[in-house]
Amino acid sequence: MTGEKVRSRWILVLTSLGFFMAMMDAMIVTTASTAIRTEFQISVNTLQWALNAYNITIAAVLLVGVSLGERFGRRRIYNWGILIFTLGSILCALAISINWLILARIIEGIGASVMTPMSMAILTNALPTNQRGRALGIWSGIGGLALIVGPSLGGFIVARLTWQWIFWINVPVGILAILLSRRYLPESRGQSDPINFVDSLLIIIAMAGTVWALSVTTSGRQLGWALAISLLSIGCGGWLIVRQAHENSPMIDLSLFRESNFTDANLATACLYGSMYGVVFFLPQYLQTGQRATALTAGLELLPWTGTLVLVAPFAGRAVDRFGERWVATLGLLFQGIGYVLIALLVHHNYVWLILPLMLAGIGLSMAGPALQKSVLGAVPRAMIGKASGVYNVFRLLGGALGTTIAVMIFYQFHGKNFVSSFQATMIGSAVISLLGLFWLGHLQTEKLKNLEHPTKQSE
Repeated sequence: MTGEKVRSRWILVLTSLGFFMAMMDAMIVTTASTAIRTEFQISVNTLQWALNAYNITIAAVLLVGVSLGERFGRRRIYNWGILIFTLGSILCALAISINWLILARIIEGIGASVMTPMSMAILTNALPTNQRGRALGIWSGIGGLALIVGPSLGGFIVARLTWQWIFWINVPVGILAILLSRRYLPESRGQSDPINFVDSLLIIIAMAGTVWALSVTTSGRQLGWALAISLLSIGCGGWLIVRQAHENSPMIDLSLFRESNFTDANLATACLYGSMYGVVFFLPQYLQTGQRATALTAGLELLPWTGTLVLVAPFAGRAVDRFGERWVATLGLLFQGIGYVLIALLVHHNYVWLILPLMLAGIGLSMAGPALQKSVLGAVPRAMIGKASGVYNVFRLLGGALGTTIAVMIFYQFHGKNFVSSFQATMIGSAVISLLGLFWLGHLQTEKLKNLEHPTKQSE
C-alpha cells in the first residue's frame, strides 16, 4: 500500500470518527432516558432537555463553528471541537442533578457543532476529486451507522454498567482522536467571513426561548414567564432577520429563501425530523415501561426502525435520481406517518406486532431524508452549497427540538391516564407532524404546475 493511500485512509477514518461521535451522542442517550429520569426523580417534561439542549446548541452554534474553521484552520477547530465535546462528556458523567447534566450537554453540543461540518470540510479538501464521492459516501454511511448503533449501545451500557458510562466512553476515544488528528490530518483554510457572535446569540435566544416557552405550557405554571420569553424569542428572531438582510456577509443568506424549493424542502425537513425526534424520545421509554423491556432489550427492539437506514438509503438515492426528490420525499413522509399511526393502534399488543410498523417508519425516514437534502442543495448555486447545508442542518435540528417538545406537550395532555395511553396519543401527534410535511411538498408541486401552465409569465 502506497503512502498516499495510507494517508487517505487515515483522513477518512479520523474525519468519520468525529462525525460518528457527534451523531452517536444524539441517539445513545435515548435508551438511557428512563434510568436518568429514575435516578434524578424528574418529570418527562424536564427530561426532554437532556436531548433538546444538545440539539439546540448544535443548531445555534454550527454556523459560527464553520466560520471559525474557515478563518483559523479546519483541523485546529476540529480538534478544539473534539476537546470541548470530551470535556462536556466528562461533566455529563459526573452530573449529580438534571441541571448539571443539561449544562454539560450544552458544552457537548458546542463541541459537536464544529465536529460535523469541519470533518466534512477536511475530508473534501484533502482528497483528490476522483476519491471524494466514494469517501463522502463512506463518511455519510458511518454517520448513519451511529443512528443505528446508538440506542442499542446505550441500552447495553445501561444494562451492564450505569447510564454515566454512555458518556465516559467518549473520553478515551476523544483523546485518541485528537492525538491522531494532529499527526495525520492536514491543515486547511477557506473563505474567511467575519464572525458575528451577536447573530449567534440571537439564534440561541430565539430557538431555546421558543422551545422553553412551549415546554413550560405543559405544566400550566409560569405562564407569565412563558409569554415573556415567547415575546423575547420572537423579537430576537425578527431582529436576526433584519440584521441578515442588511449585513454584507450574513450568517444566513436570506436570498436562498427566494427559491421555493429551498424554503419548502427545509420546512418539510423540519417536519420529518420533528416527527422522528419526538418518537425517538418516547419509544425507548414506552418499551421499558409499557412492554417491560430492559434497557438493552429496548435498544435492540429499535433495530427494525433504525436498521432500515443501511438497507434502504442506497436504494433511496437511486430512486431520487430516477423519479425525482419530490416523489420519494412524499412517499417517505407518508410511510413514516403511517408507521407511527400503526404503532399507536398496536401499543396494547406485544412487541412482535410493532416490527412491521417500525420498519415502515424507518423506510420512510430513509427515503425522505436524502431526497429532501438533495432538494435543498439542488436549489442553490454550487458556490452556496456550504451555507445551504448549514441552513438545512439548522432546520433539521430545530425541527427535532420542537418535535420533541410538542410530543411532550401532547403526552401531558393525557397525563391523567396511564403511560401507554399517553404514549399512544404522542405517536398520533408525531404522525401528524410527519404528514404535515406533505403540505410543503404538495405546495411545491402546485407551484411547478402553475409555472408550466404559464410559461410566458415564468420567462418574464
